[in-house]
Amino acid sequence: MIEFETMAQRHNYILDQLEKNEVVKISDLAKKLDISIVTIRKDIKTLENMNLIYKAHGLIYKNNPYTQDINVNEKSLLNVEQKRDIAKFAASLIEPNDAILIASGTTVLQFAQAINVTNGKLTVVTSAMNVALALSGKANIEVIQLGGVVRPNSTSVVGPYAEDTLKKLSFSKLFLGIDGIDTDYGLTTSNLLEANLNHLMIKASQKTIVLTDYSKFGKKGFGKICNLNEIDHIITDSRITEKAKEDIDNLGVKLTIV
Repeated sequence: MIEFETMAQRHNYILDQLEKNEVVKISDLAKKLDISIVTIRKDIKTLENMNLIYKAHGLIYKNNPYTQDINVNEKSLLNVEQKRDIAKFAASLIEPNDAILIASGTTVLQFAQAINVTNGKLTVVTSAMNVALALSGKANIEVIQLGGVVRPNSTSVVGPYAEDTLKKLSFSKLFLGIDGIDTDYGLTTSNLLEANLNHLMIKASQKTIVLTDYSKFGKKGFGKICNLNEIDHIITDSRITEKAKEDIDNLGVKLTIV
């Protein structure tokens, strides 16, 4: 139990808890602060009106946990350094004569740009047109572009043509970008058709490697891709929370922090 004399001290404590965790239960805060539900709700409402937190279903978040379908050009300007480090490490996982699958997203585009094949040959199948273009001029890489309906916001394809092609192929690794990763709910993206395609990509691959910067944790998109325990490896940056690390470890998913 923690006791504070002023409302401002309680507010600072609540904000501090959000800095340490992805999400906090309102009922847990009331117990720790030894205050009534009515009082904690007033505190939460005050912070929400100041745009310092986001409340939903008895939980509070530092930011709105629901992702939007943002244009790829806007996304490319966010967390650039982190994405570059993630991409560099992911590229080191490619083995000679691999056949890999690359989904869409700004982090996987950085990954494609980081690939350099000096030993053997690499076969790449991708749904992302910008990934295909980034790889098309590189030596020792064969690129296969999936067909389908082009999503303007992501410059990637979705739909039955891409899905039918995937059902006939098998890959050693899938490198997957996502819009949201919630340790309870799973992996999500902002487009339902893309979520369906990503799910089929996972089924077609021996290993699924998720490339995501810290900002995607605790977020949810419109379309669910899979549960967290259905993937094998997450590569992220050092700003991931301790709670997210613990949850991932409990699920037996490999975590690399760059």
